[in-house]
Amino acid sequence: MPVNAGPEYMKAELEYAVAKTPKEKLEALRKMLQLSPKHKSSEKLVADIKKKIAKLLEQEEKERQRGKRTGRKEEIKKEGAARICIVGSTNSGKSTLLNLLTNAKPEISAHQFTTIKPEIGAFNYQGIIIQVIEIPAIVENFSYTEHGREYASIIRESDMLILTFSNENEKKLVEHELKEIDINLLNVSIIEINKVEIDKEFFPNLKEKIWNNLSLILVYTKQPHREKDFPPIALPRNSRVEELAKKVHKDFLKNFKFARVYGKSAKFHGQQVGLDHILEDGDAIELYVKK
Repeated sequence: MPVNAGPEYMKAELEYAVAKTPKEKLEALRKMLQLSPKHKSSEKLVADIKKKIAKLLEQEEKERQRGKRTGRKEEIKKEGAARICIVGSTNSGKSTLLNLLTNAKPEISAHQFTTIKPEIGAFNYQGIIIQVIEIPAIVENFSYTEHGREYASIIRESDMLILTFSNENEKKLVEHELKEIDINLLNVSIIEINKVEIDKEFFPNLKEKIWNNLSLILVYTKQPHREKDFPPIALPRNSRVEELAKKVHKDFLKNFKFARVYGKSAKFHGQQVGLDHILEDGDAIELYVKK
């Protein structure tokens, strides 16, 4: 949401993206509500935060009334603009990579099977939150292991996979097991990383490489005669002005008049366009509504 949120808000948003418990999520959401800007462009953002808080409080009250947990496993909700799953064989550097990419602190050990449940982290790319999940080690007959189907579902919902391995045999094993859970390696974006590459020399370019492999673009909104708003909005490639207007506020689409575009997709600086105009990465857009 382009509301010119400050760094403290962005920090709270990141805390929410990696929160593992309802209590942690509530704390982060309350910080976000307190720190969010208060103006027209932020109305939808504030409303969404309040809606999420209300939902968590309702769930908390239901748990309190039942007096005990149902025992049902909680799903890992997709947060941010995209989900990336780190998959690999045992001791292939998955936890180290998650630690390098995000603020998560998974247990790292030379022993096998240190990660026994999915570990969640997130990183900020130019104002966009990307969720990263480390999946426990891929082993032979992965889909038949105790939580194999559950983990397979998380992998299928990801927008990109990072495959880690120590040697070619491990790589082939992981690729085989992914095919067994109906992951078509030809249709999903994959970054392959040998364990020896997982070090600080490789890390600085990795976030950019990840972004370039996601089918997303960054677009900015702006007001006339002002700098573009921050943070930007992530949209699928080939998105139109209509998709942007929906993201910003329902009133912009309902009362849309025209837009002005500054960037690669414009034939000239400040070109006036309609809802069908296709946006490109880095565009800045002014939205005008009927009065």
